Amino acid sequence: MSDKATVGEIIAAFLEECSVRAVFGVISIHNMPFLDAIGQRENIRYICARSEAGAVNMADGYARVEQSLGVAFTSTGTAAGNASGAMVEAQAAGTPLLHITGQIELLHLDKNHGYIHEARDQLSMLTAVSKSAYRVISPETALEVFQKAVCDALSTPAGPVSVEVPIDIQHAKIDWPQDLTPLPIGRLEPDLKLVDELAEKLAQTKRPLLWLGGGARHASEAAQRLVEMGFGSVTSVHGRGIVPEDHHASLGAYNLYQPVEEFYETCDAILVVGSRLRSNETLKYQLKLPSPLYQVDVDPDVLNRPYQPDMLVLGDSQLVLEVLADKLDGHLNLDRDFLTGLQAARNQAMEALREGFKPYEQLVDAVQVAGGDDFIWVRDVTVSNSTWGNRAILLNGPYDGVHALGGGIGQGLQMAIGAAIAAPDRNVICLVGDGGLQVNIGEMATAIQEGVHISVILMNSKDYEVIKNIQDANYGGRKYFSDLYAPDFEALASSLGWSYQKLNELSCAATTLTNALATKGATLIEVDMAVIGPYAHAFGGPPVRQNKANKEA
Repeated sequence: MSDKATVGEIIAAFLEECSVRAVFGVISIHNMPFLDAIGQRENIRYICARSEAGAVNMADGYARVEQSLGVAFTSTGTAAGNASGAMVEAQAAGTPLLHITGQIELLHLDKNHGYIHEARDQLSMLTAVSKSAYRVISPETALEVFQKAVCDALSTPAGPVSVEVPIDIQHAKIDWPQDLTPLPIGRLEPDLKLVDELAEKLAQTKRPLLWLGGGARHASEAAQRLVEMGFGSVTSVHGRGIVPEDHHASLGAYNLYQPVEEFYETCDAILVVGSRLRSNETLKYQLKLPSPLYQVDVDPDVLNRPYQPDMLVLGDSQLVLEVLADKLDGHLNLDRDFLTGLQAARNQAMEALREGFKPYEQLVDAVQVAGGDDFIWVRDVTVSNSTWGNRAILLNGPYDGVHALGGGIGQGLQMAIGAAIAAPDRNVICLVGDGGLQVNIGEMATAIQEGVHISVILMNSKDYEVIKNIQDANYGGRKYFSDLYAPDFEALASSLGWSYQKLNELSCAATTLTNALATKGATLIEVDMAVIGPYAHAFGGPPVRQNKANKEA
């Protein structure tokens, strides 16, 4: 090895030290030194996305399933801007992601010279959509900046971090660093006196409930210990699978259904762990949660949110729950009828949900049967996901569900590709709508080029169905701009090398999906909603507080 190397080579080597196995991006003249180094070193797989947004979404899905750092490369200017929506999604999900983008030459930087790929104040744009953003201003400081950026991305609360590097710095040669080791990632240690106090309070309860969010996914084992002691559990969408959803003490993600809210009234405490209690999962903060409300989080901003905790323990959720489980083991005297009430509430909620997604029961059942106990369930923002995908399919592990939490459509396919890269030996099933798939339809080619194994269920209504439902409810039924021209998806799939199946009726859904999962490569299953019909209950956006007679979400 030479005593000198380009900054591009050094950062490629540093990513290897960070245990990065795959990166995603769109190659450009303003990121080529990085990607040339990755290609020459042959230690990291590079996935060639068709768009910068797609690359970041893929890195996001990869990081969530791999439980590690996701990495995406873009060019500067327009390309960095194209990535912004996907960065917002990663921020919403708390995904540890490193976005590496180019920048024009130092001589012309911030001078408004009209340099190709120049963007005015790009760093401010990146700061707005990232947990933090850095600019490398000299070759000698590049490694230090990247070490800080990776540490920042992985430190809780995790999130996407951007680093922009001028092209001349990427090319610059410097001495090989003596140490490429990443910075240590610390965990927020809780105040043990506060944990003791919390344990004493919980020990007095008879009907305690856990609300588990995405920030508790790595605390699954400790959370399950508390559930085995008699705690009930309910999760946010991002916290699904922390406790297996077929567990007798789990309410799954039925967190805002009327029977569940009525059950909350019978609980004498709720412990919220790693959740922001977001508006769309709390009836815009009108959901009546049990009292007292205790909370465990790493973010002190909890105290500025609509639900004010009666007690807050700042600390890593795993560390806190492990101590609580140790202290409460053998010291709980719970109501023996507690779990009976929980199970009744869940069954009622499930019945209400199932009634709402008629006539698609056979499709929902087919996903569960074909997927079995071990598959990755990826969903785009589509009316079908809001109607059943977010709750009806049972998940057994905290990293088995991937969903566009930020509310943007058109991200599911890319996240499924990233998930399949992270877990090539597992089945990946992805639910999308025709509107969402068309946002980044070019990434279907990425799936074939990279040889990923995914099965995509395309719910084709040939319109923005949720928009039409809102127009019916709030705009006098006036249907403006919500119809969509749909391509011939069979011809499209064939042209790209995808396997294809169409479902005009659902009696063969289980066989179709089972065959798709057994078929190597990518399969598109188009569900013709125009033929099968609409959902029994029209979904018209995030649920809000309704009157007593019509309150089911």
